[in-house]
Amino acid sequence: MTRAEFAKGSTTFLVVITAGFLSTTYVDRQYAAKHAPLEAPSASTTACVGEDGGWKNWPWSNVPALSPKCGRDR
Repeated sequence: MTRAEFAKGSTTFLVVITAGFLSTTYVDRQYAAKHAPLEAPSASTTACVGEDGGWKNWPWSNVPALSPKCGRDR
């Protein structure tokens, strides 16, 4: 391996790593902030499984495993 090949490979590696970091930072700023709750989650706003087996209070397409069952509203 020549110095020129090593320099190209190192530069490519650093560019890909930097682009990945910047893109995740951008995605976090643009999308995650819109769904983040402003106050601490209470029992009525946390993700849970309803009586019909569907997910409640979960805006994203992926769902957490082993979420608790929803409590009954009083």
